[in-house]
Amino acid sequence: MGTGKGSAEQQDVSAWRPRVRGVVEVFHAHFTEYAYPMHVHEAWTLLIVDDGAVRYDLDRHEHGTPHDTVSLLPPHVPHNGSAATPHGFRKRVLYLDGTRLGEDLIGPAVDSPDLRDPVLRLRVGQLHTALSRPGDELEADSRLTLIGERLRAHLRPADKDVADTRRPDPSLARRLRELLDERVVQGVTLDEATGLLNAHRAHLVRAFSTAYGIAPHQYLMSRRVDRARRLLLDGRPPGEVAAVTGFYDQSHLTRHFRKLVGVPPGRYARTAKRQWW
Repeated sequence: MGTGKGSAEQQDVSAWRPRVRGVVEVFHAHFTEYAYPMHVHEAWTLLIVDDGAVRYDLDRHEHGTPHDTVSLLPPHVPHNGSAATPHGFRKRVLYLDGTRLGEDLIGPAVDSPDLRDPVLRLRVGQLHTALSRPGDELEADSRLTLIGERLRAHLRPADKDVADTRRPDPSLARRLRELLDERVVQGVTLDEATGLLNAHRAHLVRAFSTAYGIAPHQYLMSRRVDRARRLLLDGRPPGEVAAVTGFYDQSHLTRHFRKLVGVPPGRYARTAKRQWW
C-alpha cells in the first residue's frame, strides 16, 4: 500500500530512508478511515499489520492481512487497500528495490502475496526495530538478507541457491571474524564483507552464526562494548568513549552497553573501584 494522505484525525504516519542498501523507504502508519485507491509502486512492498487488518485487491483478486501474516506486494502490479476493521489498522511497511528481490519473483508474489509464517513475521518486526536505530545498519542489513532468503524460499521453494546458502562453512566464518576484528571501530558493511570474502550475502551471515552461535553484528557490538569498558575504567567520559569505539553516538553506546553489561556506561564508570598504586 502506498503513502496516501487523509485528514489529520485519521492518520499517524512516519517515514524515513535508512542507510541500508535496497531499502527505498520505511513507512509506519495508523489509519482509521483512509482507503488507498488503485495505484502501483516501482518498489516491492513488504507489509506487516500490528493492529486491525487490511483488505486489498491485487491483480483483480481480493486479499487480507490477518495479524500473523507477512504480505509481499510486487512492483508494477496495481493494488488498493482499506481497513477491514472498524477501528482501522496500524502497519509497518518496507519498500525494497530490485537489488533485494528480483523480477522473477513477481509472478509468484501475485499468486501468493500473503505469507503465514510466524518466524518471518517475527524477523520483519525485528528488522523494523533495527532500522529505527542509527548505527545498527549491519544488523538491519543482515536481518534483511535472511528475510529475503526466506521470502524466496516461500515463492520458489525448489530454488537451489537458497539451499546452497545453508551449508556450514567454518573457513568463511573465520575469515569474517578476522575482518570484524580488524575493523572493530570503523565497522564493515555487508556489501564490503561479501566483496572482500567473495561470498554470497545470506551464506556469509548464516555461516558465521552457525560457526560461532552469534550473528556478525552481535559479535561486532560485543567487541566494541569490551573496548568501551576498558576506556570507562580508565576514567574517560561516555561521550568520548562512544566516539572512539565505533558507536554512532552516546545513546547508541548506552543501548548496547546496557544490553550486554546490565547497566548504562555512566553508572558502570561511577561504581567501578579505582586501583591506586
